[in-house]
Amino acid sequence: MTRDSKWSRSRRRGTDDSVEARRPGEAAGPALRAVGLARVYGEDESAIWAVDGVHLEVPAGQMLAVTGPSGCGKSTLLQLLGGLDRPTEGEVWLGGRRIDDLGERELARLRRSSLGFVFQAYHLVDELTAAENVELPALLAGASPRTARRRADELLDQVGLADRARHLPSQLSGGQRQRIAIARALVNKPLVVLADEPTGNLDSACTHDILRLFHELRAARQTLVMVTHDERVAATADRIVSLRDGTLDEDTRLDGHGAGTERLGALLNWEN
Repeated sequence: MTRDSKWSRSRRRGTDDSVEARRPGEAAGPALRAVGLARVYGEDESAIWAVDGVHLEVPAGQMLAVTGPSGCGKSTLLQLLGGLDRPTEGEVWLGGRRIDDLGERELARLRRSSLGFVFQAYHLVDELTAAENVELPALLAGASPRTARRRADELLDQVGLADRARHLPSQLSGGQRQRIAIARALVNKPLVVLADEPTGNLDSACTHDILRLFHELRAARQTLVMVTHDERVAATADRIVSLRDGTLDEDTRLDGHGAGTERLGALLNWEN
C-alpha cells in the first residue's frame, strides 16, 4: 500500500476522532479566514504594524504558501491564524467559527483539536521518545492511552519512521525530527496545519522528503498553510500569497494542480 492511500484511508475513516465526524458541514466554507487582520506592537510614534489589514481565505484542501522578505509579518500572521497571538484588529475564522474572541481555555482546547503546528525548530520534548512526542497532543485532548498509541503508530508508519518510534529526538537527524513534528501535528486530525519555515533548518534532500509528505497530505485534502522564505519550496504549493510591510502584496494561483512534488524535483534537480 502506498503512502498516498494511507493518508486518504485515514481521512476517510469517519471515526469519532476524525475531522469529518467532529465537524459536520464545516467544509462548505473556507477552512480558514482572516478579515481585516492587524497586529500592532507599541503605541503612538513607536507603533509597528507587523500585520496590517490582511484579508485572506483558505479553501479546504488547499496548500497555501506565504512568502515575503524577513520582517514582513509572515510568522506573525501565522501566529494570529493559529490563535497563538491575539489580533489588535480584525477577525480570524476557523471552519466557520470565529476564534479570535474566545477565552484562553476554550482557545487552547480548539488549538489542540482543530489546528496542527509545525515549526522550524521542531519543538519536540527531548525527554520523550518519537512515539511519545506524537502521542502527547492526543493525550492532552482527552484520548485514551491506547487510542493515542495506535494513532501515533499509524502516523509514524505514514511518515516512514516506524522503526524510530522508541528513539529520543537527540538520536534522530533534523529531517527525521521534522517528520516526527509533522506526525505530532496530525495526531488529532486537525482542520488546518500551520507550518512556519518547516524546511528552514534542513538540507536539500530532507527538504524534498518534507515537501513530499506535504504533497501527500494535500492529496488527502488536508488544508495546509506554510510560511517560507524559499521560493523553490513555495513553488510546490497550490497558491502563493506574498506579504510586504505587513500587507498582502500578491496572490498567485499556480498551474499544474497536484504537481508540487514534481515541480520541486525539477527546480532542485533532485529527480531525473
